[in-house]
Amino acid sequence: MTDAPLNPSRIVHTELLPGARNWSFVIRRGFALRLTDRRGGANCSALFYNAHEKLERYNMADTLKAQHTAFLTAGHVCYSDMGRILVSITGDTCGWHDTFCGVSDAALVRERFGVARYQEARNAFLRNGRELFLIELGKWGLGRRDLVANVNFFSKVAVDETGVMRFEPGHSTPGDHVDLRAEMDTLVVLNSCPHPLDPATEWSPKPVDLTIYRADPAAEDDPCRISCPENGRGFANTAIYHCQL
Repeated sequence: MTDAPLNPSRIVHTELLPGARNWSFVIRRGFALRLTDRRGGANCSALFYNAHEKLERYNMADTLKAQHTAFLTAGHVCYSDMGRILVSITGDTCGWHDTFCGVSDAALVRERFGVARYQEARNAFLRNGRELFLIELGKWGLGRRDLVANVNFFSKVAVDETGVMRFEPGHSTPGDHVDLRAEMDTLVVLNSCPHPLDPATEWSPKPVDLTIYRADPAAEDDPCRISCPENGRGFANTAIYHCQL
């Protein structure tokens, strides 16, 4: 696993994703992306697509039921809707990343934080997660029909015995990070808007550091491969896909 500091010789690119901004990049097989919560309290919403055939994309339901979980952490993988593995979570200092709650939209942001347009607020104007996803997806020829359930990295939402979902403030602390190893060439689409269930009433989206680095391939005893029998089959399906390219 990769919770230790990264070897500088493996790093190929670093970038800061400011709060309430969008980003996308193709992470090639053999590379990984580290997301780091710079200040604590960040939320980083993510979507994943097969870079060569974008109709294949992250499937939340298959990811959770195959691994018998309701959240993601180290040792888990993100499945596509074709039963293949897009990315593996090889390191995680948070222990829980939300998979249920989606992203904010314009109505939610307006109700909670009011209105601040670019014309008056310039770069401090208010954005929402749905809008930023659509802006970034448009750069790749994708649109509203391509929006699917996303992962919210650094955010924890637990469900109590009555079925009520409760956001846990302060779950992620400064320097917390998660590592995503690409098991196939993967289009990663991110935005850093606040989580839709975050109860904060002050608009204060947090920045996330992005680091792309060379990663070792998954060994036969890799924790993500052996964490459950289903993942072993997922890696086999992915290997079959690569031999056809």
